[in-house]
Amino acid sequence: MHIILKFRGPSSWHSSRSFPRSQKSFVRRDNIDIWHRRLASSDAPQTLPKRPRGKSWLRYPATLLALTGVGYYAYENHQPFRHAVLATLRCSQLARAAISGAIDYKRTFARTYSSEEDRLEAVSQCHVRSATKVLNALLANGGIYIKLGQHIASLIVLPREWTSTMAPLQDKCDATPYEGIAALFLSDMGQPISELFDDFDPVPIGVASLAQVHVGYHKASGKKVAVKVQHPHLVEFFNIDINMVQSTLGWIKYWFPEFEFTWLGEEMRENLPREMDFVHEARNTAHAVADFENIKTSLYIPEVISANKRVLIMEYIQGGRVDDLAYLSKHNIDRNKVALELTRIFNRMVFMNGWFHADPHPGNLLIRPASKSSKSPYNFEIALLDHGLYFDLERELRVNYSKLWLSLIARSSPIVDADRRKYAELVGNITPDLYPVFEAAITGRLAPDGIIEADDGPTSDIRPAKGMLDMASQTEEEIELIRNTVAQGDILVSVLDVLRRLPRRVLMVMKLNDLARHLDHSLATTHSSVRIFLITSKYCMKAVWQDERDRFREGGLGSRSFLGSAWAFATGYSKITFIELMMDWQASLVKASAWLRGFYTRGLAGAHDAAAGLY
Repeated sequence: MHIILKFRGPSSWHSSRSFPRSQKSFVRRDNIDIWHRRLASSDAPQTLPKRPRGKSWLRYPATLLALTGVGYYAYENHQPFRHAVLATLRCSQLARAAISGAIDYKRTFARTYSSEEDRLEAVSQCHVRSATKVLNALLANGGIYIKLGQHIASLIVLPREWTSTMAPLQDKCDATPYEGIAALFLSDMGQPISELFDDFDPVPIGVASLAQVHVGYHKASGKKVAVKVQHPHLVEFFNIDINMVQSTLGWIKYWFPEFEFTWLGEEMRENLPREMDFVHEARNTAHAVADFENIKTSLYIPEVISANKRVLIMEYIQGGRVDDLAYLSKHNIDRNKVALELTRIFNRMVFMNGWFHADPHPGNLLIRPASKSSKSPYNFEIALLDHGLYFDLERELRVNYSKLWLSLIARSSPIVDADRRKYAELVGNITPDLYPVFEAAITGRLAPDGIIEADDGPTSDIRPAKGMLDMASQTEEEIELIRNTVAQGDILVSVLDVLRRLPRRVLMVMKLNDLARHLDHSLATTHSSVRIFLITSKYCMKAVWQDERDRFREGGLGSRSFLGSAWAFATGYSKITFIELMMDWQASLVKASAWLRGFYTRGLAGAHDAAAGLY
């Protein structure tokens, strides 16, 4: 008899074997021994077959190269991925600069110093460091970030270190290569440049943050034209860039509540789309021309020949910068009259028209000799460029701002001081504690009713005037005192609070005032610095009188009040006109004295140059 043993083991053991019955015990014992040997051998280390090592080091570089290739392909061909990458880079650059600056300020203000001079120097250096960090981040990002820096440079109540550091952004913009401009013409105009223009200069004569300007000869009109072309990449990256700006400013406000600039991002989101639409700019240009159509003025606005959303073709203007003293001297243009006429132009826009150019800076102003057909009352014309952004000023705000300005002109008294604070609150939501900062920002001078000075801040023997008509020319000591005062931590926070409270339109009016003061200084005028304030005061009087007259016609003002307003307007206007005549006479004496000094030292040529302010 045999026993059949079937073993369910590895495949090599799947077999049937037969043994005699008498060998049954030996088979069982042998099987047990075999299992013991197999278990022992399974516990021993197994020797695995060796893999070739020759190319194992290539795995990591190959993987990195593959990922780089995939990333490059996605960046070039997948717009959302490209936007995400650029958003991360741009946001991190700006956020790093802003947060680093905020921390620097906190540390600087928290330190103790051996003297007041050391503290002021440390704060000034902190301003420079922080502004430089932000400037570098804006330049690295380009596009609308340059526009952000230009907005910062125009905030006249910020410390001088900030505005001067950001000032180069008016001219530091990268040009779009000619190939990009040619492609834009094909996509937007449907024609190549060669079919639209003769002798189109591929090198731009000016580059700004949003556009650049080329010169060419327009075939359809036969005129030499200036062609304003928008940078092609702006449209693609506008939404992502503006979102990043607002997000960064929001995080700064969250971590450092006293450094609040979120309003700047909101303003850019509202206004930049208008500036990027050149059809809108053409409409603004036509509006401005209509406002000055029947006015005897030296203002000249270039003709718009053709307007597309991203391409604007306009009349070419040959002229010099409005603050170029050598150009003015060459063409016998009186620099005093240029400063006064500029002030009249912008004040008419604000107080009479209630609709004004909101991006004024010397780069947007050209001056040229007046032609025989010109309606200018002088021997020059002032060309105003870049009409992409205008603001309107509603009647109530315009009148209240005028009354605020007239209260600043008046001599200080309890009633006048109360009016100043009353209209400051109506115009700019300015509380009494912030009033001195606000007033200094409007006038560029020490507050007439009290020096801007912190409890532990710098002291001076300078006493403010009782009104703007009492102010003499700004002295170096006063300039230094204002700079040092604003450098203090608590005053700087007050300045930022004023910026947050002010309506954007009021801030733009203040920017126009600052432009007039800046140009008056750059032109080295011989009249008092108060002279341009008088022009503003006359337009404020006109605005208030116009409002009183309209209210009388509408039945909202009684006859006695109307007659009182008429008398106040007539007497006030006459008084300021008389003061203007006296100041102009004094200015002519100063210029005559300079002429004689130049003639004595260098003859007729020297006399001409000295009278022109060249030395």
